[in-house]
Amino acid sequence: MLDYDIFGSGMISSYAARLPKPGEFSKALYTIDIGHNDLAYAFQNKDFLQEYVVSKVLLNKTEEQVRATIPNIVNQFTQALQQLYDEGARFFWVHNPGPIGCLPLSAIPYQAMNGSLDQYGCIKYQNDIAQEFNQQLKDGVTQLKTQLPLATFTYIDIYSAKFSLISDAKNQGFDDPLNYCCGSLFPYPVFCGSTMEVNETVYGNPCDDPWARISWDGIHYTEAANRWVATKIISRSLSDPPVPITNACS
Repeated sequence: MLDYDIFGSGMISSYAARLPKPGEFSKALYTIDIGHNDLAYAFQNKDFLQEYVVSKVLLNKTEEQVRATIPNIVNQFTQALQQLYDEGARFFWVHNPGPIGCLPLSAIPYQAMNGSLDQYGCIKYQNDIAQEFNQQLKDGVTQLKTQLPLATFTYIDIYSAKFSLISDAKNQGFDDPLNYCCGSLFPYPVFCGSTMEVNETVYGNPCDDPWARISWDGIHYTEAANRWVATKIISRSLSDPPVPITNACS
């Protein structure tokens, strides 16, 4: 709620004037990034980590439980797009989740548990599940294309863009993909921008060379990495159909 003592009616009118007109919503490009947080939460669930430490058998069971959630997540997503369509939306730009198993805050602790990693230091099973999610997501978008003939969908393979960067980091001018810029896990876990009192104050400060890092804080990508990924996307090689973003609303 706006505070009228702070925001006068003139300022409110100014903001209202910037809102899209009702007829403009059908001309907008709806950019949607889906699945990353859903999968990340499942992987980082406390009970899941406890089960892994106790038994590899329980780990396998939990992997299947995570896989079993994928159809429901995708179904809810397609229903949300259907609702947007019913409200007049026509142009959709859908991003799939990236290689979640390559996030430093997940992969580094997993190394300490002697987990199964790939040659790039990423958690293999997490990336396998992410790719399974992406296939089901793509299938869902393909089905929507048939169900909603007046809509235009562009599916963007963010996973491939990010993994190609991580797997070729050195040649692309970046440091070790797990060597993130802001905060640290060892010797003490200090998140970016925070502090921890041990024998002294430990600060989660940023690095001096963020342009050389792929990960900013162990979860989010740096500006340099995002720029690299954006360049890949704009090339259209990872788009289905391979149309430029300038034509995504036609």
